[in-house]
Amino acid sequence: MINKLSQGWPAPAKLNLFLHVNGRRADGYHELQTLFQFIDYCDYLDFKVTDTSPLKLHSNMGNAVADSDNLILRAAKLLKQISGCDKGAEIWLDKRLPMGGGIGGGSSDAATTLVALNHLWGTQLSKQKLMEIGLQLGADVPVFINGLAAFAEGVGEELQPASPKEYWYLVLIPNVHVSTAEIFQDPELPRDTPKLDIASLMNGSWQNDCQSLVAKRHPQVAKTLLWLLEYAPSRMTGTGACVFGEFEQQQQALDVLAKLPSDMTGFVAKGANTSSLELRLAQL
Repeated sequence: MINKLSQGWPAPAKLNLFLHVNGRRADGYHELQTLFQFIDYCDYLDFKVTDTSPLKLHSNMGNAVADSDNLILRAAKLLKQISGCDKGAEIWLDKRLPMGGGIGGGSSDAATTLVALNHLWGTQLSKQKLMEIGLQLGADVPVFINGLAAFAEGVGEELQPASPKEYWYLVLIPNVHVSTAEIFQDPELPRDTPKLDIASLMNGSWQNDCQSLVAKRHPQVAKTLLWLLEYAPSRMTGTGACVFGEFEQQQQALDVLAKLPSDMTGFVAKGANTSSLELRLAQL
């Protein structure tokens, strides 16, 4: 017997409203302080549960990522292994978020896979357990499973609820793939921003400690950021390449999008302190 198709599971993008690098740990990872907020721009996944164990992924990306590296398949296999589930699944990915853009596409896809299959397979693991599994796949995966805007510390896994203003954002996508690993290994990355308490951070001016280095290494990022700064307070998200400007009204963001030079691409999205995945789960 094959269960019916379960469609329209969103894997939303995130923005790092600020990103501070506080130091480097003995294990090579970095101590961070960052503020995550979701936006209503997403990849979408559909799932068909099967009674036999194989996992199969269909994607509009073609073979851009090898199966062994694909976070969706790795997430599904890890959930099977930890839960002892003997079911399988056929998964379809409608990829809309850019790869290497710093808005969490791969991590969000993995989180949605864990959340959706935990529900569809009936494995009934707690959100906390799913977040522990997600951390094995990447530092950003737990925040997507948690589904709420959050102030994060550690390598990004220690989360506290936060409620930043839900602006409208114009997100621009420079045509470059930025390697997170390369940025964090770069000797020129600043690693000495003092740790602050959450109240000081929420009321202070926001910056991204990776921004200057990425702009120096990738002229496309510098050019895009310079253009957007003409219109709105703007920063890079994550380790890039995407940059975002914040606007009070949707129309303001759309008006600037309409002025975008022909060699740039972007989209307008609403900030969301509750993710579209969390809302989808709440409907069930």
